Amino acid sequence: MKPIGFWFAHLHQALESSLDRVLATESLTRRHWQVLNTIDSGASPGKALTPFDDLPETIADLRTRDWIDEDGLTEAGRTAHRRLKARVGEFRSRATEGIGDDDYRTTVAVLERMAANLARE
Repeated sequence: MKPIGFWFAHLHQALESSLDRVLATESLTRRHWQVLNTIDSGASPGKALTPFDDLPETIADLRTRDWIDEDGLTEAGRTAHRRLKARVGEFRSRATEGIGDDDYRTTVAVLERMAANLARE
């Protein structure tokens, strides 16, 4: 049996590359999705996504597409977000196919505990 670090790294890469392919159909990146989803939730991307260096370029691109303005998502942005939300939902369903809710919650809880254990160091 391979150790958890192997599976974590393998899964991380698989999730990233699969989501990249989903978003690439519209020439988008994960950051685009995060900004749209953050704005849709009512939060400010400038506050919620501050650690990301590419945030200004992503926001500028979404403004150029007329998906966001100073008030949030435009009508075109809401339409795009709904479309992308459906595609990302399908992606998440594929990723968790055959995994019950209890197993999923347990897995996330274990990873969270491991991260907290290492954060104390």
